[in-house]
Amino acid sequence: MDLAQKIRTLPVSPGVYLYKNAEGEVIYVGKAKNLRSRVASYFHEGRWEDAKTGTLVREAVDVDYLVVANNKEALALENHLIKQKKPRFNILLRDDKTYPYIKLTLGERSPRVYVTRRLRKDGSVYYGPYFPANLAYRIVDLIHRHFLVPSCKVDLTRFHPRPCLQFYIKRCLGPCVQGLTTPETYQEAVRDVKLFLEGRQTDLVKSLRARMAQAANAQEFERAAKCRDLISTVEQLQEKQRIAAVEGDDADVFGYHYENEMVAVNLFHMRGGKVLDRREFFWEELPEFSEPVQDSLADSPAGGRGPAATQFNPGELFSALLKQLYLGQPYVPRNIYVPVGFEDREELEDALSEQLAGEGGRATRVHITVPQRGDKRELIDLAGNNAKQSYDQRFRVMKPNTRAIQEGFQDALALPELPKRIECFDISHIQGAETVASMVVWEDGKMKKSDYRKFIIKTVTGVDDFASMREVVTRRYKRLQEEKKPMPSLVLIDGGIGQLHAAAQALECIEIINQPLASIAKREEIIYIYGQEDDPVVLDHHSPVLHLVQMIRDEAHRFAVTFHRKRRQIRDRATELREIPGVGESTTRRLLEHFGSLQAVKQADVAALSAVVTKSQAETILEHFRKAGVGTGL
Repeated sequence: MDLAQKIRTLPVSPGVYLYKNAEGEVIYVGKAKNLRSRVASYFHEGRWEDAKTGTLVREAVDVDYLVVANNKEALALENHLIKQKKPRFNILLRDDKTYPYIKLTLGERSPRVYVTRRLRKDGSVYYGPYFPANLAYRIVDLIHRHFLVPSCKVDLTRFHPRPCLQFYIKRCLGPCVQGLTTPETYQEAVRDVKLFLEGRQTDLVKSLRARMAQAANAQEFERAAKCRDLISTVEQLQEKQRIAAVEGDDADVFGYHYENEMVAVNLFHMRGGKVLDRREFFWEELPEFSEPVQDSLADSPAGGRGPAATQFNPGELFSALLKQLYLGQPYVPRNIYVPVGFEDREELEDALSEQLAGEGGRATRVHITVPQRGDKRELIDLAGNNAKQSYDQRFRVMKPNTRAIQEGFQDALALPELPKRIECFDISHIQGAETVASMVVWEDGKMKKSDYRKFIIKTVTGVDDFASMREVVTRRYKRLQEEKKPMPSLVLIDGGIGQLHAAAQALECIEIINQPLASIAKREEIIYIYGQEDDPVVLDHHSPVLHLVQMIRDEAHRFAVTFHRKRRQIRDRATELREIPGVGESTTRRLLEHFGSLQAVKQADVAALSAVVTKSQAETILEHFRKAGVGTGL
């Protein structure tokens, strides 16, 4: 059955259709209220020349479809399939920034809290997203200090002989060591954290007051005082939230700039009436089926001006972008302001409103609005102007400042603080010979060559990069511990998951935990973050963050290779000199240090050689090179 015949057999029900090329690859996913009518419309006479359908229809050789109950289900299924299949003719969400969530690992025997940017179905409970990003880290730090629930990576399926530093500085109850706490006490702390993160401060305060009274009656005054302090902390936070709530609603504001077939979109996150953060999106190669737009859109003050504006359909862009941003997410703001309308805006409003209600959210409607005047339109224009700046910085190759790169680095790699110092390690050898390692340092926006370090591998024989990495990382940070110097913001490893885990094992052996640790694979340029190996960070090839990581990695590689080459040259020189009778290791070293190179030794006469060795040794050396056919200064 050819494609035309198959289209005539499609149902008239709502659903999702998938165009495929000759290789069976899904190249486009769309939704329709009437599948047969929508799919057939691509082949109407006159539309083959339309930019929207020409290339797509020429490549499509088959179409699959999925029937759903209503158009809202089609909306959700279309979004899921686009994210799963990533068809090249769909507008795909691409950006370098995700926002953090707080993860409570209720599936563990002793639950812990983490800041994460990946949502998984692993039995844990996720709270967020948090704006700005450092808010999540501040909340987790508060949980450590007041609720004593940790974020460590210690194996809690078994007991350990002694606790880590976090227990001694009173930021953890110590579930890793038997007898430091009881399961009941720990689970009580976890319940408090859960109430706190869910925003149920009233219930939490009520529970804490009851425990404070119980402890006071039992004359356990220290425990009562802890409950009192915790009540004070929770009430202060509750008061701050009330103040923020009356200042304004939550809203997301979009603006865009289009030029030369490239688009930059800015998203402002407003919470409590204040702009808390900004997110950027970029598309360099939009799908080839963009439609002509109305003049009113091309002249939009939020963007759209440029020589190729008539070939760009911003409504289609925002329809795809909003679905991929919000459908299936745990939080959606009450108001979403966009610069242009689009076909399925009302359906998306309904779907997002039902999504909030279905997940136990507030029973309020989500509004996707296209403001035309007033304060809201000014916000759209402000986002559009910022999108223009983002476009210039991205596509006109303007160098971002150090602060911007640090912020991007922190967001991309989920670091708890702005990276001030990065230490990067690399291993170098040839078939296991003369294995060495290097450590280079990036600090405050530039390479700090005075802190570079070289390592000769001492405990590893043969080819074993993992063992070599363990040795080097252990030596480096054991020394930092002895000298009581601070750890870097990030330890970066040149290599894949194996090298990353080797470095992590080294840090664990010297009892360094919660140290940000990442590696970058050489060929794929994928960044693996320790603890999130299943979800590596894949940055856009234009990302300044990726460029910085590559630059640091390349410098570590250059430094290691240079050191290895020098060691190999010394070895080769020493090998030839050691072949001479009467010339040992110390004599070889003195000769090379004095003359600087093996070639200079070969060209020296007896008088010059006698400045370093005895006259008989000088004559022996001279005779050796004469027999080897090397010209001398005699």
